[in-house]
Amino acid sequence: MADISEELNRVVAVLADRQGNIEHVMVGDDRRVYLPDIGRQRAGQSRFRGIRLIRTYLKGNGDHTELTHDDLTELSKLQLDLVVSIGVTDEGRPGQVAYAHLIPENPHNKLWRVEKADSPADIDISYTYFINELEKEFQRKADELVTTGREPAMLAFVATVDGRDEETEIEEMLQLCTTAGIEIVDTMVQRRSRMDPKTAMGTGKIEELTLRALQLDCELIVFGQDLTPRQLRGITDETELKVIDRTQLILDIFAQRATTSDGKIQVELAQLKYNLPRLHQKNTGMSRLAGGIGGRGPGETKLEINRRRARDRIRSLEKQIEQLSQQRQLRRKRRVSNQVPTVSIVGYTNAGKSTLLNALTESEVRSENKLFATLQPIARRLQFPREKEIVFNDTVGFIHDLPPDLVAAFKATLEELDEADILIHLVDVSDPDYPDKIEAVNRILSEIGLGDKEQLMVFNKMDRLGEQKARSAADNHNGIAISAYDPDTLVPLVEQLEDRLFRQRRRTSSTTPAEFGR
Repeated sequence: MADISEELNRVVAVLADRQGNIEHVMVGDDRRVYLPDIGRQRAGQSRFRGIRLIRTYLKGNGDHTELTHDDLTELSKLQLDLVVSIGVTDEGRPGQVAYAHLIPENPHNKLWRVEKADSPADIDISYTYFINELEKEFQRKADELVTTGREPAMLAFVATVDGRDEETEIEEMLQLCTTAGIEIVDTMVQRRSRMDPKTAMGTGKIEELTLRALQLDCELIVFGQDLTPRQLRGITDETELKVIDRTQLILDIFAQRATTSDGKIQVELAQLKYNLPRLHQKNTGMSRLAGGIGGRGPGETKLEINRRRARDRIRSLEKQIEQLSQQRQLRRKRRVSNQVPTVSIVGYTNAGKSTLLNALTESEVRSENKLFATLQPIARRLQFPREKEIVFNDTVGFIHDLPPDLVAAFKATLEELDEADILIHLVDVSDPDYPDKIEAVNRILSEIGLGDKEQLMVFNKMDRLGEQKARSAADNHNGIAISAYDPDTLVPLVEQLEDRLFRQRRRTSSTTPAEFGR
């Protein structure tokens, strides 16, 4: 190889398997060589490709033992066993050698190790033993990192100048991943003025992300932002890993937690609306053929059938949701005719809405320390003295930038809010970012036309923050501080509700308390 390289004044390279068989021979220019398309290694098939790249490096182009950026990129992207650069002397003989291989998770966060020798003969290692031990070390490190039994994944986040606070966004994404049953084993952040239109992150960062996924034995990448169809396809093409974005993650959580037929219909509708444009995007190559050569026949027909079926299913689900909405309207009319006031509990997800509902009504609604524990509207009654009562509605938790398709799909759920006499806006006062979350909830209420609905601000979890600090925060918003786990703290809340819903009604109408029946 060295002799031929000197004679041609070109880089010569081979791809050899673990048995020493030459699979490809390449001749480049005087600086680089271009590898054939051998595809990328799919995660989960094998730790490494089982192929090593051996190439020459001509003297006169700097250090003749140099491993170029292209060499190291191919090492990581193609998951090669080894990349070897052999310097060529003036006499056409092999000179100094540099070689690199990937390394597992390490304290210095290095991605590969580079070694050098004076000549190929000085590399005194058993290649078979070396690569087997390296793969075993990768596996040992990966096993140490994941101990929960959940699916391991990497979290990728692009921090832009006009985005929310980076730490807040990442913390919320970690909570979402935990709720979805995903174990985030590493987080990679890139700070940019804006997201790359093709791959969200820059090409170099995507390469680093791919290699870290290899080190950590991850087959899943979770992006902390929503990705366009183009970005999703671009990242998947570059990494050959499964990639989901924020909306897909939230949809997955909703799909896991939807137990009633109503919830399942709403989730399926949101998923179909999200996936439909991506179905189009994936097949733009076929669409451009416009049914001509290579575009006729069952292939094109299948694409159109899939799209039509998706649209038909969306229309069917929207009709079902409309029917469910009408049924809820009938139930609400009965409550109004019985003159039973209604209170809806709203708030950021995981603020403790279901816990408060259970505490007030002595019910057993599912309550967990996870995001989106409640998907369906749940109605319970609270009995007051003198035969008066209130109907409470627990609703799905809000979140920053709630996917529009989810808001649309849960229209029937949110309709409960429009019929409420008052909204309890529940806030997790122990959360340092609670002011931003108050704004997020109010923003969504305004978007659905409920910005002017009367609210009672209730600051929950004061047992975590401390009574004095919690009451001070509540006073700043003319609210009430409570702990849903402490019934004594709920007395002022009940009294406030009774005053607003009953005593004010008596002062403004001739209705008597006796008219409020069970």
